[in-house]
Amino acid sequence: MTEHKQKHIPVMLNEVLQYLQPRAGEIYVDATFGNGGYTQAILEAAPCKVIALDRDPNVRIRANEFRNMYNSRFEFRAGNFGDFADLVSEKIGGAVFDIGVSSMQLDNTERGFSFAKEAELDMRMSCEGISAKDIVNSYGEKELADILYQYGEERKSRQIAAKIVEYRRHQKIETTTELAAIIYTVIHKHAGEIDPATRTFQALRIAVNDELGELERGLKGATSRLLSGARLVVVDFHSLEDRIVKNYFKENGGKKVRISKYAPELMPDNSLFAEVSNALAPTAEECRINPRARSAKLRYAIRR
Repeated sequence: MTEHKQKHIPVMLNEVLQYLQPRAGEIYVDATFGNGGYTQAILEAAPCKVIALDRDPNVRIRANEFRNMYNSRFEFRAGNFGDFADLVSEKIGGAVFDIGVSSMQLDNTERGFSFAKEAELDMRMSCEGISAKDIVNSYGEKELADILYQYGEERKSRQIAAKIVEYRRHQKIETTTELAAIIYTVIHKHAGEIDPATRTFQALRIAVNDELGELERGLKGATSRLLSGARLVVVDFHSLEDRIVKNYFKENGGKKVRISKYAPELMPDNSLFAEVSNALAPTAEECRINPRARSAKLRYAIRR
């Protein structure tokens, strides 16, 4: 097993299995395959089939390993989970989403997701299309400020955008550390506090990969393929993602209605889900073992 595989720990894996409830003979979709942690656990939990989706071309080597291990029980389909309904035509017993950047992408310095080590400012999950470098070097000051505020919830978005525009008048911004240094002129680093570049890098990554739009489309696509009683499980890592998941489940869960005071409460006919959960957090023990789990939230819904 290579080093990057050892580092990758699927977040809230026990809870994902608990609420997905894999059953024999069913088809499940791992919408964010990555290093295959959820996929492997599902395949080991029941004699079922997993269809794995991922936009990142670098995961194909790992997908080939799974194909050799599990044969017809595993199938990989390249693409964005936002295109779930196009990629998956089958009716499925459940789906799991692990939203955001993967450990593999963060740990691969060359991908340019992290400000911790110098690399070309890229951040493209699919390795195609517009990059973070393109955005910081070509977008207008207001556009940049809007991205940092909306996707990073960065309170000093305007000051950072102004500094970026000022810097690029003299030279192009090429690397992660170059951008981080610009941010530090606005927000100074202090030991023991969250790095000031965190929110800006998050915002650019979300913009580059249209992560919130992909999530909205992916949830709708997955729901359209769920069998009655099938489960949709989502693990997310920041408030913007979680708000989308929470609102989608709430809007499609409907409010229970009572025909009379003697009759049990019933779900309205137009609701998609028979049950939706509140946000569930990882255990303290998991957070101790895997610090990346600290900000995770899990929500699930059961199809009517």
